[in-house]
Amino acid sequence: METKVSSKRMEAIKRQCGFLNGIDIDAIGTRGGLSLGWKEGLNLTLKSFSKSYIDVEVANEDELDTWRFTGFYGVPVEQKRRESWDLLRFLKSKNNKPWLVTRDFNEILFSFKKKGGRIREERQMASFREAIEYCELYDLGFSGQ
Repeated sequence: METKVSSKRMEAIKRQCGFLNGIDIDAIGTRGGLSLGWKEGLNLTLKSFSKSYIDVEVANEDELDTWRFTGFYGVPVEQKRRESWDLLRFLKSKNNKPWLVTRDFNEILFSFKKKGGRIREERQMASFREAIEYCELYDLGFSGQ
């Protein structure tokens, strides 16, 4: 998740939540920052990370089946979002295991999903949809706020 706090502060928050293991990337001021925490007994292997993502491989208890998890933070500046989509494509090219991406892409797939604020340009959403399709990702939706 995007933390907006230092990794030192995030470490304390993770411990309070019972996550004994984790990876933190510092926020720059009050922007960005990522954290991935997990409890004992889960076998994760860090594959790569940057200010925009944390990419791990998760092994099931039998360690025979593995899958990939990526926490992703899209560039908030509209003119630079293509960098995020290129990064997503790059991450897809590095592995063919089942893949779950949780995120703040800072983009929407369709204009009807937007409530309030400035209207999104169709070309921006189309570029995002193309990246999602290329990566074989599907929006699972959400419930609640």
